[in-house]
Amino acid sequence: MINISETAAERLKEMLSQQETPDMFLRLGVAPGGCTGFSYAMGFDDKESDEDIYMDIHDMKVVVEKENLKYLNGLEIDFEESGMSGGFTIHNPNAVATCGCGSSFRTREEAGVPDKDC
Repeated sequence: MINISETAAERLKEMLSQQETPDMFLRLGVAPGGCTGFSYAMGFDDKESDEDIYMDIHDMKVVVEKENLKYLNGLEIDFEESGMSGGFTIHNPNAVATCGCGSSFRTREEAGVPDKDC
């Protein structure tokens, strides 16, 4: 399950409505790289695959590739205003390490950390 706050969903819907291609949706994923192992991928897409899992979150279509779901299950996305700017924030309960900017992470599995609290 992926959680998107109402504030983040409203912002994403605004951005989706400005896209020139019809029927676009939010695609979430991960890619190898970044300073701690994996980088988050978040963008709009209109191509679907048999490898995708579809969710309806706040009346918005959200898609994740099945192989990425183990890294993103429980993910929380929010949008925070900060002065004259703002941005999306990500909290991932699967991450045991993150980089300073929060755009990459490592999981217990990849870090070799036992799956229990120490």
